[in-house]
Amino acid sequence: MQPLLTHPWDVSPEEAQALQQRLRERVRLEPLTGPLRVVGGVDVSVRGDVARAAVVRFSYPDLQPLEAATAELPVTFPYLPGLLAFREGPAVLSAMARLEGQADVWLFDAHGLAHPRRMGLATHMGILLDCPAIGCARSRLWGQHGEVPADQGGWVALEDGEEVVGAVVRTRAGVRPIYVSVGHRMTLATAIEIVLRCCAGYRLPEPVRWAHRVAGGQVFPGRQLSFL
Repeated sequence: MQPLLTHPWDVSPEEAQALQQRLRERVRLEPLTGPLRVVGGVDVSVRGDVARAAVVRFSYPDLQPLEAATAELPVTFPYLPGLLAFREGPAVLSAMARLEGQADVWLFDAHGLAHPRRMGLATHMGILLDCPAIGCARSRLWGQHGEVPADQGGWVALEDGEEVVGAVVRTRAGVRPIYVSVGHRMTLATAIEIVLRCCAGYRLPEPVRWAHRVAGGQVFPGRQLSFL
């Protein structure tokens, strides 16, 4: 899977923010089209000066493991909140390029539009790859929200002023919620639905949960391709 749009990665923080502002104009909020048969998960683990990206694919809706790929690249961009795509994006694209198949929707262990410039990793990668993408983050980066219903499937809007930038979703009763936002070529309602249907008894959707495990070094139960 190769990006359809590219840009330089060796940029200053100021140039990175300017790139985000330009890419923001390309975000598409639209209904998902076509059948949904494969869902993917993406996560990145950074240790020292190396980023290890893991991308996994599962069949949908039965969530059977299909394929995983990893890639490791040196980290060249500093850790700055709101600019993690410039730290992790190259490794994600490298891992994506190794996959033999594609996914109809990608779920990222990251934010999408729930970002100060609406350009979290899920949005950034979704635009470059021109694919439907969803942000499924474990902690809040941006926005405010009210109390989340305690029952599984309950959610409240995540807002920036009067704009809804995502949802805070309870994927398991009695467990902390996650922060779901549109990445690209998706609606928030569909993003919430897909995330909940991909949760197999855990807090995180199964593709994201396994991407996190593979990025940490665990072996994927399906086919795994590693490029270190």
